[in-house]
Amino acid sequence: MKKLINDPRAVVDESLEGFGLAHADLVEVQWDPVYVTRRGGAVQGKVGLVSGGGSGHEPLHAGYVGQGMLDAAVPGAVFTSPTPDQILPATQAAHGGLGVVHIVKNYTGDVLNFETAAELCAAEGIDVRTVLVNDDVAVEDSLYTAGRRGVAGTVLVEKIAGAAAERGDSLDAVEAVANRVVANVRSMGLALAPCTVPHAGKPSFELADGEIEIGIGIHGEPGRKCVGLEPADVLTEHLLTPVVEDLGFEAGENVLLLVNGMGGTPLSELYIVYRRAAQLLADRGASVERSLVGNYTTSLEMQGCSITVLRLDGELTSLWDAPVKTPALRWGV
Repeated sequence: MKKLINDPRAVVDESLEGFGLAHADLVEVQWDPVYVTRRGGAVQGKVGLVSGGGSGHEPLHAGYVGQGMLDAAVPGAVFTSPTPDQILPATQAAHGGLGVVHIVKNYTGDVLNFETAAELCAAEGIDVRTVLVNDDVAVEDSLYTAGRRGVAGTVLVEKIAGAAAERGDSLDAVEAVANRVVANVRSMGLALAPCTVPHAGKPSFELADGEIEIGIGIHGEPGRKCVGLEPADVLTEHLLTPVVEDLGFEAGENVLLLVNGMGGTPLSELYIVYRRAAQLLADRGASVERSLVGNYTTSLEMQGCSITVLRLDGELTSLWDAPVKTPALRWGV
């Protein structure tokens, strides 16, 4: 294992310390318990947004704390859910008087721990709504989930719900628009090579030479099938076809297309995938109105990518375009 680390047990803390120093104008890292807040704390009179999950998926979630997105993010250990005693103070810190929306990826530990924290918040008079993200079409169930996994579509939920909260929407309205994104977003990924969790010191799964995994999860969970390495255009079709079929896609739709890197894939290769995905969507009569290409929901240094398609309408497009200023995503400000 070759990594730019000191102590494998200190990776998350040291990374967060550096993150806080690098983006001190936007965020504050809180310690004991650990969570990240928007600099200056909760915005009074605004619905708060909180998300979180295991570390190793950077910039998800802490990289999306700031104006127009999250008010707080709760990082667990690498690929491990944060605990209720982290989520509770993060929610309190995000509460500006109108309640808080928890955006939760559909992994069993995340769901249970955010649920427990929401119950503790309710006992303190904080109205918490939970939006469950389950955009991965690769599998219905895995060792980590009951139902579909939450993957890169989470970024789109956080951005659009964050914009709705920023413009002053009510708690009911922010919850509703977040669920609307969930209902209209689908993703699927592939792995060319595994990643290595620092404290494990060995690859998280095995792929034979010349093999890739189609439908991989962001923690290395099994996908739909192992196949031999094929040209990028063929692999892109393997990912995009199930996504658009699951969406119930029709000609004339407007969409947002996200090609997301898993952490170890060059941007040049992601643009090759984007090129083919855009062609395939055009062939189906879709108009790609918005796009995003890069590392937004990673799996440490895993080689691979995922494709996410969001069906857009006028309001969702406007909320996507709304100003955002976070360490990992910013425009319009």
